[in-house]
Amino acid sequence: MTNSLKPYSMFAITAKLITHVDKAVHEAFPASASQFVQQGIDAFGQEKVKAIAEQATREEEHHILNKYLAPEVTASESLTSQHTIYALMAKLFAEIAKPFVDTFGEKGKDAVREGVRTFGESRGRGIAGRAEIKGYTNSMEHYLSSYDMERSELFEVETIFHENEIEQTFTKCPFGQQWADDGTGEYGILYCQMIDPAIAAGYNQDFEVEHDEYVLKEGQCHFRFKMPEKERND
Repeated sequence: MTNSLKPYSMFAITAKLITHVDKAVHEAFPASASQFVQQGIDAFGQEKVKAIAEQATREEEHHILNKYLAPEVTASESLTSQHTIYALMAKLFAEIAKPFVDTFGEKGKDAVREGVRTFGESRGRGIAGRAEIKGYTNSMEHYLSSYDMERSELFEVETIFHENEIEQTFTKCPFGQQWADDGTGEYGILYCQMIDPAIAAGYNQDFEVEHDEYVLKEGQCHFRFKMPEKERND
């Protein structure tokens, strides 16, 4: 993704996520990674992946989705008729994570988490770039205002700005809700555990994130975003 002030679509973000997970699992399991990613793509549905891939390509997002698609497959024309793109990203992530976790256990979880980590850090660097375009530093004060993903009404969040931190409580999250509905929380939690600390680290290496409650466990996500005083005042 290139730096811009317009939020990226969930199509581009989904393609970017899967590209990072694909790289991580190939590094961890070179002999079986392609087979298992293909298994996840097929379980999710190639026509749906094709639609995501085409939209991501139109947005100039470089991704690996096409290499898992049969040449004759056509894009689904009703991709979001039953599920939002947020739900679809959750489903695709779970389908790809599943064979690695089921086969390799903790090593499989670690590989998937590593993909989420690099994905998150990449996004964080992009958010810092967005702040720079607006003439800001990558300080805590400019993190949320420079965020790269548009939050829809499907998220319900309370944000409180304290003197030394940003506190957020999500009472609704379409990702977590989809994993809960599908019974795939053991795969989805790998995303939840990594994503926000990774984005924050990419944005500013001194940014600290405490994520002590999860929608998939406690019914809500609770975050504390903190940055040392020197960094906040730069």
